[in-house]
Amino acid sequence: MRIFGYARVSTSQQSLDIQIRALKDAGVKANRIFTDKASGSSTDREGLDLLRMKVEEGDVILVKKLDRLGRDTADMIQLIKEFDAQGVAVRFIDDGISTDGDMGQMVVTILSAVAQAERRRILERTNEGRQEAKLKGIKFGRRRTVDRNVVLTLHQKGTGATEIAHQLSIARSTVYKILEDERAS
Repeated sequence: MRIFGYARVSTSQQSLDIQIRALKDAGVKANRIFTDKASGSSTDREGLDLLRMKVEEGDVILVKKLDRLGRDTADMIQLIKEFDAQGVAVRFIDDGISTDGDMGQMVVTILSAVAQAERRRILERTNEGRQEAKLKGIKFGRRRTVDRNVVLTLHQKGTGATEIAHQLSIARSTVYKILEDERAS
């Protein structure tokens, strides 16, 4: 059994020092600690990718806190399941949680339920926000298509491109493109 460590911070301004110290205090050798400094939404995690390649069945990964493994609950669950399939246990130092054994399987099941509830809450908040925006007159979806014939008719009547763009709430460059396409055909 080999022991590895993983530490992650969400922004480049945060420090990994406390997490690394906790991993070393727990017995992880410095050359087996993998780290990532990532932005909140970044999926590019070099340290985690290297760790995934290094671990083998029977190994243990130590992480200081539950929220340091994944960006959100769903991401964390996916990683725990991936490591579990490899026969690799994940232990969270501060939280006293381990994914090995029967209790570990129960933890994974509970965390999966939490992730599902979190997804539902996010969906509810998104829908509430969308409804609120609609009430304020904010439109969603693709912009309406421009009726080329209206642009051409206005232009034939002597209306300038700027005025056409203003009347139809489109970009002036769109008006020029329609006029240019008409001349070319």
